[in-house]
Amino acid sequence: MKFIIKLFPEIIIKSRPVRKQLITHLKKNLRKMLSEISPDIQVTGSWDFVAVELESKDNSEENVILEVLKNTPGIDFILKVKTHQFETLQDIADITVREYAERVKNRTFCVRVKRSGRHAFNSIQAEQKAGGALFHNSESAGVKLKNPEVTVQLEIKEEKLYTVESKTPGLGGFPIGRQESCVSLISGGFDSSVASYLMMKRGVRTHYCFFNLGGLAHEVGVKQVAHYLWKKYASSHRVLFISIPFEKVVSEILEKVHHSQMGVVLKRMMLRVAEQVAHEFNAPGIVTGECVGQVSSQTLTNLAVIDKASDILTMRPLISMDKQDIIAISRATGTEAFAAAMPEYCGVISDKPTTCAKLDRIEKEESNFDISVIEQAFAERKVENIDQIYQTDTNIDDIDVVSIPGTEDIVIDIRHPHELAVKPLFLTNNEILNIPFFKLQSFDKLDKSSQYLLYCDKGVMSQLQAEELKQKGYQVKVYQP
Repeated sequence: MKFIIKLFPEIIIKSRPVRKQLITHLKKNLRKMLSEISPDIQVTGSWDFVAVELESKDNSEENVILEVLKNTPGIDFILKVKTHQFETLQDIADITVREYAERVKNRTFCVRVKRSGRHAFNSIQAEQKAGGALFHNSESAGVKLKNPEVTVQLEIKEEKLYTVESKTPGLGGFPIGRQESCVSLISGGFDSSVASYLMMKRGVRTHYCFFNLGGLAHEVGVKQVAHYLWKKYASSHRVLFISIPFEKVVSEILEKVHHSQMGVVLKRMMLRVAEQVAHEFNAPGIVTGECVGQVSSQTLTNLAVIDKASDILTMRPLISMDKQDIIAISRATGTEAFAAAMPEYCGVISDKPTTCAKLDRIEKEESNFDISVIEQAFAERKVENIDQIYQTDTNIDDIDVVSIPGTEDIVIDIRHPHELAVKPLFLTNNEILNIPFFKLQSFDKLDKSSQYLLYCDKGVMSQLQAEELKQKGYQVKVYQP
């Protein structure tokens, strides 16, 4: 199988040196991610396209490869192609009829040719020859040059003809690794998840900073979101998950700050700690999911006061977006289900919160604050590599791992619905329940007398979820075929 990757247009318009660097980064990223699927996948190309090829008659990995390609920043679209050798223009016409006659049956079509190399014909002549042959040797509804039902795309490079079987939109943006890094303040909700995604799409290596207000359960939920985003869109680069214990900071705010100013003060305290985290990991900016007018602390006046707590660049990709547009992106990226299942953890609840904070008033309120609590929160931060965040020492039970299910075992596939669609699990003798991991803990229809086997690709999420279910009295093991 072979895929031709077309570059995001903003890459193409860059200067020659920058364009070459971006393409090099894209190929490097693809090689790293695709090597996990098969070490035999070849990634080539240099200037106007990148080719991904696997010499295999087994097409079972095609969907998995395509899933990686369409979620990799830097790609405009992906063409699945067949490669043909030709000598004459007539050969091109014959190949076009063979490959497309059935596809244009009872449908209008046109032929578009992109050509490079030395030939005795030009692109227009190739289009006319191939189009005429297809018209006379198929049951099409005719040629239609504007808005046809089928566009026959041919690419000619030297002595090779590429016929396009399918076209899949890519993510756009820039390859991760070419831009600098950032620290994204993530809570697991719609806004922070989408803000993180948009930065990754733009090619920014995105670390995650989580202010823990709700204990271990809150942390586990946010880790799930962060790991999902990284795995799907940015796994070419290792990033960090930084957890900041913030319960004591909230307690200090509740005791020392006037209720109307609490929301703004909390955001300023988070910004101060986030700045220290960013400096520690050489990130020139932080990212938040704030949007103008969405809540009381997000008026322009309040945001300006919040920003004065720090000198670091604060980026807000969602600043002018409508909530329904944010949710639409969340749905498209697969984080909507996480956000919908994430409990609300309100650090402070103000009575008549200010929408027009005054800096002098805020600073006066903060003068009562014990700043050592902030220093302690930063000192107690927990830093983990994103690919190791489920290797926790808080687990209290050892979970058995089995490779062959018993006849009465019920297998629960806990993968995200997007993963299920790409690579479904099939078993002959066992019942399979599809319950995403972010819904499993609240699923109340499981029978405690049955034996359950949890399944995911790596077994890491299964281990975590199995431990929590076992504590609730369920009979649970992990299934790793």
